Amino acid sequence: MKERIQALLQEMNRGIYEKETEVVLALLAAIAGESIIILGPPGVAKSMVARRLKSAFSDARSFEYLMSRFSTPDEIFGPVSISLLKSSDKYERTIDGYLPTADVVFLDEIWKAGPAIQNTLLTVINEKLFRNGEKEIHLPLKLLVAASNELPAQGEGLEALWDRFLVRVETGCIKKQDSFNQMLLDDSDGDATCDSKWQITDEEYAEWTKQIRGVAVADSVLDRIHVIRKALGAVALSNSDERRQVYVSDRRWKKIVKLLRTSAFLQDRKEADLTDLLPIYHCLWNEPDESADIRRIVIRSLFAEYGTELAKLKLAIEADIKVRRMHGATWKAKASILKRDGNKKVFNSFYYHLLDHDTGNTYVFIADYQRMRDYKKTQTGQLGVLYKDPKDSKRTIIRGYDGADYPEGARQVMLVRDNDNLYIDGVQFEVEKLKPGEKQQIPVAKGKVSDCDYYVELDDLGDKVKTREEGILGNIFLSEDDRRELGDYLKGLYNEIALTRQELEKLDD
Repeated sequence: MKERIQALLQEMNRGIYEKETEVVLALLAAIAGESIIILGPPGVAKSMVARRLKSAFSDARSFEYLMSRFSTPDEIFGPVSISLLKSSDKYERTIDGYLPTADVVFLDEIWKAGPAIQNTLLTVINEKLFRNGEKEIHLPLKLLVAASNELPAQGEGLEALWDRFLVRVETGCIKKQDSFNQMLLDDSDGDATCDSKWQITDEEYAEWTKQIRGVAVADSVLDRIHVIRKALGAVALSNSDERRQVYVSDRRWKKIVKLLRTSAFLQDRKEADLTDLLPIYHCLWNEPDESADIRRIVIRSLFAEYGTELAKLKLAIEADIKVRRMHGATWKAKASILKRDGNKKVFNSFYYHLLDHDTGNTYVFIADYQRMRDYKKTQTGQLGVLYKDPKDSKRTIIRGYDGADYPEGARQVMLVRDNDNLYIDGVQFEVEKLKPGEKQQIPVAKGKVSDCDYYVELDDLGDKVKTREEGILGNIFLSEDDRRELGDYLKGLYNEIALTRQELEKLDD
């Protein structure tokens, strides 16, 4: 199936330039039985997309119309049969050749249609039904393509019709120079037809519709939909610091799941999974400036569990690094105590106690005290900091200053020591000593470095991200812009994994 759809898309895109996204999404919408609206200026091949969709189906009939505020229902749905009205007093339209008999419909400048046309279109798009006199007709409609160069006006009752167009695509002029040159030199009429061996017959279309209903939806897809719904509460707008809540109706979400099932079916899978999810951002925005951030929201949701896993690994690594550093500090303190200052009393493995400073609640780091200059050799001292312990506001800590940030409220001081005292800004304070017979509490390393193999866990995480990436990139309904945006996001994620791996070197020291 996937190879056939790819071949069909290749045929449909012959002689049409930089409209691959519009064509592929229109085909997806058609097979799902949904509709699409294309927003863009005049002259950018919006109508050609509809004509190419007609060529995807065997013996398909099409209907095109340029709306204006003077358009009447007769011009869209067919004129009232005067003869039938006279002979049988029945109000019926002659529909042959008009929208009710078409497989593919293109309505340009859709918002210029009057209320009578728009109200009828609500049922046509949603239920594929048309009431003609006393009869209710099931339409052969596979795809309705609407086009406009503007959004529906606010406050004119167009919200319901706008909501009916599940897939929304912005289009524009050709950007690449090579493509533009090819378009200029192409002397074909632009109405290329697909090889009949790739075209979809009515029988196949009906059978595919039944099979699509049987496609399962993975729990992971439903989980991500909930994540995306929540994130739509604060969507960043392009070129603005503003954020906006984007409304998506329950009806649209249900149709989105149908689109996901169709995507899976056309790619030879019996279950819609996360690899189908990225293109649905085309179904979620209400204004074009919401589209870019919604796509980013969807991409982030596709890798959400891996971001969470990486965050947990980083916290575990950070904790192990902290324990390792504490062990190092303990070993250094133990060595220095055994070498010198063995008569001074150790508190909490890392501190000496100053007897008369700050009502007896001041402590100095052993390692810092050991490194201080000797008062007998110099009285200039060295820079230190004095601050309240963040864990115990009643306790004051003294450290040598190494340029690192210290808690708010820290005060710089000049420090120097001798055998039994610490001088703070030239004022002498005695360091508490062991009492006769009192046993020294030699510092003991606390905490255990975990036995996790972080290198293996990070490699496994990178492999899982890569597998997910390859699956998403295999989705035939992605655009080049989607692939580029996905690549930019994953570049950041891979880089974060690499930086986390570098952090592991601190555990190897």
